[in-house]
Amino acid sequence: MHINWGIIGCGDVTEVKSGPAFKKVPGSSLMAVMRRNEEKVKDYAARHQVPKWYTNGEKLIDDPDVNAVYIATPPAYHEFYVIRALRAGKPVYVEKPMTMDARAAVRMMKAVQKANGKLSVAHYRRAQPLFKKVKELVQSEAVGKIRLVNLQLLQPHRSAMITQTDDNWRINPSISGGGLFHDLAPHQLDLMLYFFGRPLYAKGLSLNQAAHYAAADCTSGHIVFKNNIVFTGIWNFNVPASEKRDFCEIIGTEGKISFPVFEHQQVTLTAGDTTEVLPFEKLEHVQQPMIEQVVRYFAGHAENPCPVEDGVTVMSMIDAFTKRQAKVMSLV
Repeated sequence: MHINWGIIGCGDVTEVKSGPAFKKVPGSSLMAVMRRNEEKVKDYAARHQVPKWYTNGEKLIDDPDVNAVYIATPPAYHEFYVIRALRAGKPVYVEKPMTMDARAAVRMMKAVQKANGKLSVAHYRRAQPLFKKVKELVQSEAVGKIRLVNLQLLQPHRSAMITQTDDNWRINPSISGGGLFHDLAPHQLDLMLYFFGRPLYAKGLSLNQAAHYAAADCTSGHIVFKNNIVFTGIWNFNVPASEKRDFCEIIGTEGKISFPVFEHQQVTLTAGDTTEVLPFEKLEHVQQPMIEQVVRYFAGHAENPCPVEDGVTVMSMIDAFTKRQAKVMSLV
């Protein structure tokens, strides 16, 4: 089965990170794109040599030449388009955060089950070589039994790490579900799920320290995973530029593994008195490894690289940190 993609929401995130990969992956083509602004969608289609364009997402879904849908709109619109595509019998690859909150994610999960459909969440870092290596090191007990995980993402106001758009929807909670934490933390929390399995407990707090916008700019949280692995994370988007940090440290009984999440550079492995630096090349299209796996899954040749249940768990952890819910929502 050849996968002919349609993209709903061909904005900035699809220009390099994901869009070109749909044409480069074996067994995959980009057939159609959709954006409400006609001038911009026509320009996108021309520049990326896409045969069809739409200003209406439902028309793209109903296009008989499109047999899989990538939803890259802001999160407020994910649920509607996911359910609409599933009802049309088409598999879906949906951007992170999966949706606005865990309850909406559960509704999407039920829609997948009802339609007996396929959905993969774009937690694409789990498919990248750097993070696959980290998981290998964890599973092989290269630093012994894991005890603690410390994660810090500290950025100044108007950080260059954040994709800049005219409407800046990422800091509008009614569209994004929250603030910059909701935009970036899904990558990090999904990696914790990928490395350590489902969480047993999660709790945190979120507040708006600087009041630059309506959304919170500071979030912290704790998670307990199986085997009593304790995770502690802090996200702040209002620190001096000199204090910016993208850092994760996994501490075991015999050493530690350190790496950045958003800069695909290197993993540092410290075991006893030995430190080894494992370098990784930056990827041209950061989603391409994940899209390769999704295409194989949609074509019936592989397992789902990030199932809807994982998306629900990540959204539940986000809610636990930002809505003061003490426990991760049960999937039972």
